[in-house]
Amino acid sequence: MKNALITGSTKGMGRSITISFANEGLNVAICSRNEQELLKFKAELQTTYPDIKVFAKVTDGSNKAQLLQFAAAAEQELGFIDVVVNSLGSFVPASILDEGDDVFTSQLNTNLMPAYELYRHFGKTMKNARKGHFFNICSVASLNPIAAAGAYSVTKYALLGLTKLMRYEMQEHGVKVTAVIPGSTLTDSWKDAVVDKDTMVLPEDIASAIINIYKMSTGANVDEIIIKPAPGQI
Repeated sequence: MKNALITGSTKGMGRSITISFANEGLNVAICSRNEQELLKFKAELQTTYPDIKVFAKVTDGSNKAQLLQFAAAAEQELGFIDVVVNSLGSFVPASILDEGDDVFTSQLNTNLMPAYELYRHFGKTMKNARKGHFFNICSVASLNPIAAAGAYSVTKYALLGLTKLMRYEMQEHGVKVTAVIPGSTLTDSWKDAVVDKDTMVLPEDIASAIINIYKMSTGANVDEIIIKPAPGQI
């Protein structure tokens, strides 16, 4: 049985992606800072998918030490990690000149560092095994920066750059790397806004795309996939 590790696992895209991999019969490793939410989601997964293993560990994914402890513990519990989905991220709506002093560091540690560190942790193992798949959840801000979200845009730009570099390093070793680039997606970032869900991408759409990419033949890799709202960006 194969294993998938997903960060940002209990909400939004991460939650939908986790459910989709569980539905495909993969064991899943999940994490969250919120123990109550994490244990509730673990119980839901185990009830719905009794044939898979669910490894859960309370983790602040923006903390390098905790993140790597989660990665190592997931390997010990499940074995070889076949899929890594870097779904952890946060959106700060402020221009660079208006951002607080700690925003840039916080955005780096949330939007970029986890993907970098998990690649360093799992990349060599996947390279030696000549199999595996990394999915990095980027953003349309990775392609076109948003002036009203300065540090977010910078870190998402960097995440897409990291993803491309990962792909160049891994492609000769049979390891796949995909940048998933969503537009306006109905996650907690929009919880205080009044929006029509029919004008937005849903987390389930992102999960569906990832699963279909994952199920492609061994010789096929989707380098990048852009998923935007049909009526245009909000």
